[in-house]
Amino acid sequence: MTTIPDSLADNRVVRREALHFAVRNGKLVIGFAIVLVLLLIGALGPVLLGVDAPNEYVAGPMLPPSAEHWFGTTTFGQDVFTQFVHGTRTTFVVGALGGGIAAVIAMVVGFTAGYRGGLVDEVLNMFTNIVLVIPTLAVLLIVNAYLGIRSVAVQALFIGLTSWPWAARAIRAQTFSLRTRDFVDLARLSGMNTRRVIVREIAPNMSSYLFMTFILLFGGSILIASSLDFIGLGPTEGVSLGLMLQNATQWSALQLGLWWWFIPPGAAITAIVGALYVANVGLDEVFNPKLRQR
Repeated sequence: MTTIPDSLADNRVVRREALHFAVRNGKLVIGFAIVLVLLLIGALGPVLLGVDAPNEYVAGPMLPPSAEHWFGTTTFGQDVFTQFVHGTRTTFVVGALGGGIAAVIAMVVGFTAGYRGGLVDEVLNMFTNIVLVIPTLAVLLIVNAYLGIRSVAVQALFIGLTSWPWAARAIRAQTFSLRTRDFVDLARLSGMNTRRVIVREIAPNMSSYLFMTFILLFGGSILIASSLDFIGLGPTEGVSLGLMLQNATQWSALQLGLWWWFIPPGAAITAIVGALYVANVGLDEVFNPKLRQR
């Protein structure tokens, strides 16, 4: 009969226990449900609508919501719902790319500094502090305004390159506390190099913490991108939720009473970021035994 190693059996027990509390945590379920609904709208909406040009003129101007145009039309006769689903997709793409890039940089810097220590830690910590005090939004404004880089991918790249320091410092602190554990010492004695020790021993023991960090970086990237879009420094092509708000403000939607133009994108941004925060609080309760609600 094949026996299951104790460590593998323990991991399975931990996963089952985490799943047990996850499905019973209201914050986590509600938060992820809201994000999932909006994600499906952004992913499937453009395909179901069959429209590749959300800015094209399809009807009369300033039409209120109706069965034909669910979110009404803009002052130029553009369908707001079509822009909304395309904008939701773009917003998620920027958040995922920006948050993903920031998470990768934070893990590389944080793990290396925390595990190696010494001079390596001092150099990386100094570099992290330098990036941390740089006014991120001001740098992004200069890059977007004066270099003329106005694409979704490059916007996400710059957001990722400037929003990782706080996460790197948090990962570094966690790595410091794990590098002296017995299982890490055993891995080093067995001949594992630094990369393998971090990937196989330290990172798996921080998986829940890393996931929650990515969620915060994801939401932060969405907020930064929406801010840039709102002040007119978003992508020059396509549409996003922030660009919808910017266009609505520029063309006096509030003064004209076109509430259907600015409320949906504003509510969607608030819902995404708020739901991610609520889900993150729920994850903390799931993974932290002291916070669990039985």
